[in-house]
Amino acid sequence: MSGPGAAYDGLMSEATKKVLLAAPRGYCAGVDRAVVTVEKALEVYGPPVYVRKQIVHNRHVVTTLEQRGAVFVDETDEVPEGATVIFSAHGVAPIVHEEAAARRLRTIDATCPLVTKVHREAVRFAAEDYDILLIGHEGHEEVVGTSGEAPEHIVLVDGPTDVDSVAVRDPEKVVWLSQTTLSVDETLATVARLREKFPLLQDPPSDDICYATQNRQLAVKQMAPRCDLMIVVGSRNSSNSVRLVEVALEHGAGAGHLVDYAAEIDPSWLESVATVGVTSGASVPEILVRDVLAWLAERGYAEVETVVAAQESLLFALPHELRRDLPPEDAAEQDRHEAADAALH
Repeated sequence: MSGPGAAYDGLMSEATKKVLLAAPRGYCAGVDRAVVTVEKALEVYGPPVYVRKQIVHNRHVVTTLEQRGAVFVDETDEVPEGATVIFSAHGVAPIVHEEAAARRLRTIDATCPLVTKVHREAVRFAAEDYDILLIGHEGHEEVVGTSGEAPEHIVLVDGPTDVDSVAVRDPEKVVWLSQTTLSVDETLATVARLREKFPLLQDPPSDDICYATQNRQLAVKQMAPRCDLMIVVGSRNSSNSVRLVEVALEHGAGAGHLVDYAAEIDPSWLESVATVGVTSGASVPEILVRDVLAWLAERGYAEVETVVAAQESLLFALPHELRRDLPPEDAAEQDRHEAADAALH
């Protein structure tokens, strides 16, 4: 190895180099459901199958599905009349369903059931005439979809600094909801600020931040103090992946970087680095993590210690619009997952 860090690396024994590998990491149940939905739709209906927005926020997944015949569009008016269109895991506003119906599109809704839960909470509180303070990032597809369920009742709060400008009709009828992929710590800080301003602020019936987002952040929090460098595999438009880098830096990692592929790692990041943390966002296939581990092993980081923060076993049934057209053996397997999905609602 040459360059500024060569002298140091020459002194650092291979035994001092190691990788901390987060568990859980990568695909959550909602992402797995969404990706399999597109794969099965291509098998059942044949290409092309249209997908509104990126099915999940991961460049590799989108490229792979495009190669199999998926066509990604921004809006439903780009889909030929009568064709099949899949709605992404991030959810859509009711008007999108109306637009699709007007174009006689066959729709398959791959919205994550945990996002659907937030939509239903928004509808319920709007029906009870609450002002809903939606904590999330402006312009994110999930926020756009949730806001569309009750636009007259929802006020977006993009972090603690937004709180001072929030106005409501009745401070005694206020509830907060959140985007599912936020930083847990920042969301709690935002809620604390909101509660100072609105003491009667109500909490959602259950935690809106997705279990997978929380578990991946928890693993990073445990690893970060031991890491000279944290590498998060994920795309830059993936909210939960970006948050993992932020959480790592906030909890003691010496440095943190987000990469889509191992080839994007800069060897200079390893200068004076003994311990590298590796994790991945909830929309990242495991093969990309394995490529990163192989890249690190080639540079002396062959020892891998897994840091287990939680166990995950949740599975969601595929959308009912697709399930009815699946071969019998596939449909039977999906029936076994349906109870877990229904329990959320």
